[in-house]
Amino acid sequence: MLRYMPFVILSAAPLHAEVPRVVTDIPPVHALVSQVMGDLGAPELVVRPGASPHHHTMRPSEARMLSNADAVVWVGPGLTRWLEEPIENLATDASVLTLMNTQGVLLLPFREGAAFEAHDHDHGGHEDHEGNAAHEDEEEHAHDDHEEHADDDHAAEQMDPHVWLSPQNGSYFLNEISALLGELDPENAATYAFNAKAGEMAIAFAAQEISAELSALDDPSFIVLHDAYHYFEAHFDVEASGSISAADAQTPGAQRMQSLRAALVDSGVRCAFSEPEIGTKLLDTATEGLTISYGVLDPLGADHPLGADLYVATLRDMARGMARCLGS
Repeated sequence: MLRYMPFVILSAAPLHAEVPRVVTDIPPVHALVSQVMGDLGAPELVVRPGASPHHHTMRPSEARMLSNADAVVWVGPGLTRWLEEPIENLATDASVLTLMNTQGVLLLPFREGAAFEAHDHDHGGHEDHEGNAAHEDEEEHAHDDHEEHADDDHAAEQMDPHVWLSPQNGSYFLNEISALLGELDPENAATYAFNAKAGEMAIAFAAQEISAELSALDDPSFIVLHDAYHYFEAHFDVEASGSISAADAQTPGAQRMQSLRAALVDSGVRCAFSEPEIGTKLLDTATEGLTISYGVLDPLGADHPLGADLYVATLRDMARGMARCLGS
């Protein structure tokens, strides 16, 4: 068994310079920026732990963050449409890094139907990789499954926005964040690059352990409350059989519920995953009378303190949650 390697902040000796004020959208992105900034500073966060990124009303304090920002790092309007206008109108002097729109990021299409009827589940095995070769391998695999990579805003908005749950995207984002901060703060560019590389190593190590843990499952058959985990599932080859809510987290209609219920009766699904602070009423309706265990998956790491460790901790928690429910 490999030993646990924490997602620690490693830092080259910082130089004395004006460190950019960075605003982030969700806790996992905050964690990635925290890793890159290291001891030089700490980013600010708009969507606090436990809050939904899909539906949020900005507070005056959050508006002030954007007004004072030198840089904004966010997933993009596919996840937080409500944040697009405030960034445009308030963060007028800030450099904006929209992660879903960066050239080379792995994007997966929305899955259609409650039981993902139009989605091909045969992704084939995923290997654990490191560095640029890893990203190229995953890109090649994505094209084989009719996945696409963004080259403009429109393409990105047609894709599943939960991009941070791909460990390979997480590593890629570290380098994009490092490049942005290095441009804004050249005197500390080497420190940002050093911290990003340390973060890449921690993510690669965690992904290797998670892969070993999940590959040992005999029958990884499950449904999810909210179709938020496609990137994680595809990377580790443990894909869901359906979801109650689509990727935009909207309340499902009667037709979607009926479709999922019909699929579950004959599917042999063993586990259904809810999310923190969300009840199981919809899961109860979909699984009534069936022998299906419940588990919890949290794509935002609400149980962890804000900081660099949160990103890897979120991935590890998801793996443990799957293993507990599917291994029972």
